[in-house]
Amino acid sequence: MLTAEMNERLTRVGPGTPMGELLRRYWFPIATDQELAENPVKPVRLLGESLTLFRDLSGRLGVVAQRCAHRGVDLRHGIPQAEGLRCIYHGWMYDTSGQCVEQPAEAPEHGFKERVKLTSYPAEALGGLIWTYLGPEPVPLLPRWDIFAYEDVFRVVGTTGIPCNWLQCQENSVDTVHTEYVHGRFGVYVLERLGITDPASVARFQRFVDHHHAKIDFKPVKHGIQKLRLTEGQTEESAGWTIGHPLVFPNYVLIGQAGHREFQIRVPVDDTHTWHLTYTVFFPGPGIEVPPHETIPTFEVPIRDYPDWVLGQDIRAWPSQGEIADRTVEKLAETDRGLIMFRKMLQDQMKIVEDGGDPINVFRDPEENRFIELEMEDYGPLMHYTPGYLKHQNPGPLNTVADELDDFLGRTAEAWRASGATAPAH
Repeated sequence: MLTAEMNERLTRVGPGTPMGELLRRYWFPIATDQELAENPVKPVRLLGESLTLFRDLSGRLGVVAQRCAHRGVDLRHGIPQAEGLRCIYHGWMYDTSGQCVEQPAEAPEHGFKERVKLTSYPAEALGGLIWTYLGPEPVPLLPRWDIFAYEDVFRVVGTTGIPCNWLQCQENSVDTVHTEYVHGRFGVYVLERLGITDPASVARFQRFVDHHHAKIDFKPVKHGIQKLRLTEGQTEESAGWTIGHPLVFPNYVLIGQAGHREFQIRVPVDDTHTWHLTYTVFFPGPGIEVPPHETIPTFEVPIRDYPDWVLGQDIRAWPSQGEIADRTVEKLAETDRGLIMFRKMLQDQMKIVEDGGDPINVFRDPEENRFIELEMEDYGPLMHYTPGYLKHQNPGPLNTVADELDDFLGRTAEAWRASGATAPAH
């Protein structure tokens, strides 16, 4: 268990808090490019700060304070212009740096607009997401993790607003044995409650029950913590035990199966809210072209009491711990050592920031940042996809391009089978 003081240090994310200062050393996604294509202005809340994201008519991205400096009107209602964002109330316009560049009703000789500037933060686009950085200068590079930098892949993003602190979402990343229960026993129970009895659906969750964990381990690595697992029936040469997959510090976990990889991203909105992104890339088979999309397909994943898809079961569990989990009353066990390691890593990195240093995964060398490859077990190409299987996995049943993706995965599996490729042993 933790002291109440330490629980506060690990969970409070506002300006001036130890965790808030650590997290302000990192870039966070605040929108998808599809969202900005549908509406070029979006209200954003990040690390306890309310902001306005916009794309002006020249294509430039801006992240500025929530309200106009004149009379406090919310800029979520602003009008994009060629040179910035115009407030609807009296027409004051701000460029992407937050500088007021026009006050239509004021005499220009007064030079008043030059003395008005909103708080602003840098914004960049990468991998179909829009990112911002709220920390001190010099601004680090936006990390080009491999999953964001891949070319010729089918990308989809599911998003969920979760009414709880970011940490209990991210702690799930080093809670290995939960899969047997929340995805296994609870998953099977959900199907019973919903009256779903077809063998294929039941098997998708029963497999979590059947694959009991024989061993688990956690190793600190360059970019975070590598998670290792050995389930009954596997040998110690299995990739899950020799390689595993990573928690990427501070707020990602990388997982995958045959033919796809997935980043789960936990964005700290404020102390009691998290914006969760399931960012999945699907790799094509030989000769299979990726369907073109002007923007990355984005869909909302709801919180339901009885979710029949994998991520929905996690998302049901996290807020049930409370808005901020009370870690002073926990009874941690031996299987929680990854959790303990992660909390210790957070404390160590907070201390580095307090001492004026850069925490891990802050990148400043462009060459190092060109393509940051993450080590994880190789599940090989997709060769055994079953139509409809997608709906029970992390993208969930509300995927807006499910039919198109289902067709793509089916053609990918067929292409790999025709190629004579074989899947790696696990």
